[in-house]
Amino acid sequence: MSPRTVHTVCSHDCPDSCGVLVTIDDSGRATRVQGDPNHPVTQGFLCGKVAKYLDRVYSPDRLLYPMRRRAGVEKGPLAQGRETEAFERIGWDEVLDTIAVRLQEISDQHGPESILPYSYAGTIGVLGYGSMDRRFFHRLGASQLDRTICSSAGGDALVSVYGRKLGTDTEDFREARYIIAWGANIHGNSVHLWPMIDEARRKGAKLVVIDPYATRTARVADWHIPIHPGTDVALALGLMQILIRDSLYDHEYVAAHTHGFEQLKQRAAEYTPERVAGWTGIAAADIERLAREYATTCPAVIRMNYGIQRSENGGAAARAVAMLPALIGAWKQRGGGLQLSTSGAFPWDKQALERPDLMLASPLKHAARVVNMSLLGQALMELDSPRVHAMFVYNSNPAAIAPDQAQVLCGMARADLFTVVHEQFFTDTADYADILLPATTFLEHKDVQGAYGHYYVQLSNQAIEPLGEARSNVSLFSELAQRMGFSEECFRDTPDALIAQALYAGKDQPAWIKGMTARALDDAGGHIRLKFEAEAAGEKFLPFAEGGFRTPSGKAEFYSEALAAQGLDPLPGFVAPIESRHSAEKNAQNPYPLEFLPRKADNYMNSTFANLPTHQKMEKGHHATLEMHPDDASSRGVVDGDVVEVFNARGRIRLTARVSANGHTSVPAGVVASRLSWNKLSPGGHNVNLLTSQRLTDIGGGPTFYSTLVEVRKAAPQAGP
Repeated sequence: MSPRTVHTVCSHDCPDSCGVLVTIDDSGRATRVQGDPNHPVTQGFLCGKVAKYLDRVYSPDRLLYPMRRRAGVEKGPLAQGRETEAFERIGWDEVLDTIAVRLQEISDQHGPESILPYSYAGTIGVLGYGSMDRRFFHRLGASQLDRTICSSAGGDALVSVYGRKLGTDTEDFREARYIIAWGANIHGNSVHLWPMIDEARRKGAKLVVIDPYATRTARVADWHIPIHPGTDVALALGLMQILIRDSLYDHEYVAAHTHGFEQLKQRAAEYTPERVAGWTGIAAADIERLAREYATTCPAVIRMNYGIQRSENGGAAARAVAMLPALIGAWKQRGGGLQLSTSGAFPWDKQALERPDLMLASPLKHAARVVNMSLLGQALMELDSPRVHAMFVYNSNPAAIAPDQAQVLCGMARADLFTVVHEQFFTDTADYADILLPATTFLEHKDVQGAYGHYYVQLSNQAIEPLGEARSNVSLFSELAQRMGFSEECFRDTPDALIAQALYAGKDQPAWIKGMTARALDDAGGHIRLKFEAEAAGEKFLPFAEGGFRTPSGKAEFYSEALAAQGLDPLPGFVAPIESRHSAEKNAQNPYPLEFLPRKADNYMNSTFANLPTHQKMEKGHHATLEMHPDDASSRGVVDGDVVEVFNARGRIRLTARVSANGHTSVPAGVVASRLSWNKLSPGGHNVNLLTSQRLTDIGGGPTFYSTLVEVRKAAPQAGP
């Protein structure tokens, strides 16, 4: 038998959602992964992370069999490679029975809301992210999870302005002539947008990067503008002040398609270039220049990423930046506008997939309480009525990625907390599990997927049989539901049935996915572009060129009555985060004067891939380091290569100082940066989230990772080996 090729889709948390071709040999083993050359965005190549994906699939460290904690072994950190000493293998029948019995006991004794699911975007496949799992927890009556850890502030902000998550087509960036990457490290986090930008630059476009850190993208930009963390809203309002002052805005578009211009005009007037310069660290002349270039170079587009919304006023920041293209009418031109997320274009039938109506059949007989995942530490340690007595973790690694790590780990170590973890590896979270279940990779199950960076629906076929005894989310929660006696027929739905339901099988399909089926996707080579009415008429889809807003006013909302009704500021405005240089300056006694950026690593996907040697090699030189400006290092007696302590009231971590030299600084003065990794791979057994807080964003209830103050000092030598 000759090798065959199977079309799959990378389901890791990335806007590109790449089409992946997997070569399978006659033994059923995957021997090669490559980007789909026929996919207009993937264009035949993969990022460095996924190009080495078979190292992950066939890693000798894969968790391949169900495991349970050995009697007498306490929960807590386990050294890499020694994890199996704490667990013993168990069969699937026995482990499913064990979980079902324990969950039922906990539900009976403490109420079903004492059970907390915890998941996010370890897979963004439609089925794997949220289908059978949601049905299971709805029917159980478990607490619902508010999935805020990544994008809620920015997503809610975008919806507050435009009413939907749409944006400039990735393929149209090649038509832009002025491109602003605002908090967007395109080279690291959206690499398939880069060829479009590269093509635009060859045709004369200018690339401007606004970021406090000198990212890969910033280093190759035409203009890098370092900004103080958490001050993006001030800069956006400063740009608006100039655009309005100098009549550089699009009067006709504003009159026809926006709401609240007069109120915005009054607010923006407060943000003079000189005042904004004091907050942002950007020279007033550069703010003037940026505003004029942005308004007068058409088409102009902004690629905003989620970094700017991870501060205490992150929702206001995302709102303000999102308003800029409406102010200058950039949506009217192909290649103009803004992209944060395109996920709102994919009208999956979530009611059919997730079945929230099943909560009415649960012991509660009503909708369960909602727990914010960004407050996991508080949920495990402080929540009552009822207290959390069981946690079921899948698609996530909360021990590493959740803020205020000390409280999170204290909660996860509770002896009375029953924890099930469905995973591919022995992660930091697995160290705290009572039961470990092996999970499939995207090569080992079937799914359907959209994207938050393009407009193609894709079918991800199963390329290989699951390794060992790994099972998909769909399989796991289907079997567990039946073990718990849930008799509803929906718990027996196959992946094919779920895909059909996602695409409105037996119902009238929304226009943008009209006629789409799994068979049609397969026949089309794995992907089909959404069916926009404009393109059917031979025109280009421009999401907001002539309106199309789903806001209460039917227009792009500069002023939001909906936010005002919630007691929030209906206009964007800058309020210095509690943990920022501005608050520190007001309090001379503040012991933590440095702003801390707990960055994502360039070669990992959040905490995913951090354990793989091939990916660690790509991060060489950045692992367990603290990047410092020479001025900050010198004033503390720190030189490059010194071991330092980075600390605040929540904890302290040890890192190796990496001090910029020869004028090439990665961070501005007053800012230090380090990269996210696993706890067990970090010095002292803790990563950057030991220092972050559980304060939430102004909109969306998201985490405030980038509103964190610290101090740094040269570390004393550690005693002993």
